[in-house]
Amino acid sequence: MQDNGAGQGGDWQQRGLKATAALAETWGSLSDVTYELSATEWSLPTECPGWDVKDQLSHLIGIERSIMGEPEPAWDGPLGDHVKNDFAARNERWIAARRPFPGPAVRDEFVEVTRARLARLEALGEDEWAAVGWSPVGDVPQATFMEVRVFDSWVHEQDARRALDRPGGDGNGASALSLDRVQGAMPFVVGKQAGCAEGTAVRFDVAGPGGDARSFTVAVDGGRARPVGDEVDPTVVLSLSSIDFVRLGCGRAAAEQVEAAGRVGLRGDAAVGRAVLDAMNFMF
Repeated sequence: MQDNGAGQGGDWQQRGLKATAALAETWGSLSDVTYELSATEWSLPTECPGWDVKDQLSHLIGIERSIMGEPEPAWDGPLGDHVKNDFAARNERWIAARRPFPGPAVRDEFVEVTRARLARLEALGEDEWAAVGWSPVGDVPQATFMEVRVFDSWVHEQDARRALDRPGGDGNGASALSLDRVQGAMPFVVGKQAGCAEGTAVRFDVAGPGGDARSFTVAVDGGRARPVGDEVDPTVVLSLSSIDFVRLGCGRAAAEQVEAAGRVGLRGDAAVGRAVLDAMNFMF
């Protein structure tokens, strides 16, 4: 369901300011974790197909520069087999153009660009936060678009952290907003992608610090999957960490990989549970 800005009043400004604070958290955290990396660390592959640690920052630079109205860089070289569509190709040009640059230079640009973006966001008024415009999830208010930017930025922060083996950046506003978006996709996963039968109820027990921890149930009722209260008896209970919940939802890891590492608990109907785990990638 899209946010169209109707009937929200000052709520959009509150949501926008919350998203701005979350962007400051995740951008600052990514800047910190990539401080004084070696050339080898900058080039470590991440779970995001085709991208290394430096590419994560280049991607975010490109998105924020695009939002500020800057044209994508001219690039007529190869983009890689991981680029599957025109939207991805537009994103990839920003990254490809920066591959010759040393990591510290890309990090410096990332800090410069994100500071400029935060200054612009902090200056927005209520009407600007409520204004409906284009976003990757459809036409939505600016506040919703920036919540999507939090999600994208935080997921790429985690890509870099996992590659560097430097966990962190969770248990804060950015991680909670990001987990909210993955949680919001689970009815689609349960009902459409996994094709669960009428009456099926899937409970997700997600462990993590602060607001990242959550337990919620999605049930198929009347041919549609929707969130229900925990009083509904689950067909299956899936227990996993907040990071693995996001990794599965964003296509960073396959279900069998996470399960083989002993990072998923499954109680109840195993066939249903594995069908849902296999279908959790709603991003690619």
